[in-house]
Amino acid sequence: MIYVAVLGYGTVGSGVVEVIENNNEAVSAKAGEEMHVKYILDLRDFPGDPYEGKVIHDFNVILNDPEISVVCEVMGGVGPAYQFTKQCLEAGKSVCTSNKELVAKHGAELLEIARKQ
Repeated sequence: MIYVAVLGYGTVGSGVVEVIENNNEAVSAKAGEEMHVKYILDLRDFPGDPYEGKVIHDFNVILNDPEISVVCEVMGGVGPAYQFTKQCLEAGKSVCTSNKELVAKHGAELLEIARKQ
């Protein structure tokens, strides 16, 4: 079982969650293991959203959960996105991002951390 955390639940983040959960059989087949979103990190609450039970507000829950092996960073900006991505990589978690600004400013450093882990 692959457990995923999604950092950010805007347009891109909600799309990532929907693809993984609504197309779970196909996504899991391509991944080679069953895959599920365990957490969605966001500052906001989403009452009535089908995934509201997965929404958390404390990044440390994700960082300290040994079941989380994949983190999708779709927050945008550089501040928290950089810190969270760096900490996840240092903890040995795989990270994917859609954040071009983050990659432009810190990509080389983050790739080096990922290589070491």
